[in-house]
Amino acid sequence: MLSLQMQDLGASYGAKQALSGVCSPPLKGGELVAVIGPNAAGKSTLFKRMAGLLPGPGQLRLEGSRRGQQAIVYLPQDNSASPALTVYESILLACKQGSGRWQVSAEELALIDETLASLGIAELAFRQLGELSGGQRQLASIAQTLVRKPEVLLLDEPTSALDLHRQLQVLALLRELARQRGLLIFIAIHDLNQALRFADQTLVLAQGRHCACGPSKAVICASMLREIYQLSARVEPCSQGSLQVIVDGMA
Repeated sequence: MLSLQMQDLGASYGAKQALSGVCSPPLKGGELVAVIGPNAAGKSTLFKRMAGLLPGPGQLRLEGSRRGQQAIVYLPQDNSASPALTVYESILLACKQGSGRWQVSAEELALIDETLASLGIAELAFRQLGELSGGQRQLASIAQTLVRKPEVLLLDEPTSALDLHRQLQVLALLRELARQRGLLIFIAIHDLNQALRFADQTLVLAQGRHCACGPSKAVICASMLREIYQLSARVEPCSQGSLQVIVDGMA
């Protein structure tokens, strides 16, 4: 089974250390991991370090992977795909990335069609990216990552431009994909109630340092909300046995 563990992971921009001491228990394929924290906490920096885009101390132990570092796929907040490409072309290019061959198989075409349908954007397939709304482009970007067949998927605020219905739809889909395909999916997210609802594990960062990592229902608690977010808040049961954050005021 796929397993990833972070041991005192850090990251640097030149001589400036921007992230330090990030640790985790072994995180398993099939899990969805929420990465939370205030603005500028270091969430994007952590993803860049995990993807091998930034140097830094510590160790990222990835076991049970068929492709090693290439199995880690990172989707930044701002995707640089050309706005002149159609949605289908952008996903096809992503599918062929790193393959070393340009012949397209029937299996790859079927994967693209399946991915478009699962995200509810099949009708956008032959529209140019530059014609899409921010939310539609975000869904197209998620499709570009999924067709690369990741084993570890790093998504930096993938629902930020989506309306509430689409947010819930995408998060439910990602959780189901993690279960079905044995993926380990990390999502940087600000909505703590969605983290409680969808994420198996939660990792907390603040000011570039590690604060906590563990089961979401244990990590997202009143003391963490007070310490990290300066909020007076409670975590209480709601419908269907899930939990919700109720904010009383500023701490």
